[in-house]
Amino acid sequence: MKKHGIFTIKELRLECRVYNNKVFRGFKEDNQLMQDVFLNQREADYLLSIEKHCNNDTPYQFTGFQDNLVIPLESVDKRENFLLDLWSSGRITLKGTYQNRARSTFVLARIDFNGKPHRNPDDVEVPCPHIHIYREGFGNRFAYPLPEDYFSNPDDLNITLQEFFKYCNITKQPNIVTGLLL
Repeated sequence: MKKHGIFTIKELRLECRVYNNKVFRGFKEDNQLMQDVFLNQREADYLLSIEKHCNNDTPYQFTGFQDNLVIPLESVDKRENFLLDLWSSGRITLKGTYQNRARSTFVLARIDFNGKPHRNPDDVEVPCPHIHIYREGFGNRFAYPLPEDYFSNPDDLNITLQEFFKYCNITKQPNIVTGLLL
């Protein structure tokens, strides 16, 4: 809620979404602010599609038990930086996330596995595993079933990780050393 001219983060996001749906036209100061908060869809699609490299040989330990990795990536021409996030948790059932971010904050693609279903802004519920793909005006708030033409065996998390690399066009892959749970 607005109190004395101060907006909470949640309200700012709502205003950004409304701006991207072209409700706020003609507010010059807000235009610049709103453009900085979201990528346009063409730019997001481009960032997801360009070739990405991990330019170090560091072995990253990913056992599948309470792991959180953030691995730097970059475009071939070194003009764009990306992050690959690998998260896992759980005691009995392994649940987690594989995520590709651009410019530190923009989630281009994210797979959630063995977790709760996701409810989209349009009130459609999508069970796990699912993929979040950047959508202009909404960021990563929409989830979709994993596309079968990219992800052949979602129950095998190693195969899914390799296929996620292909989906995100990570051609020089990080050296990930997996543990017993993966």
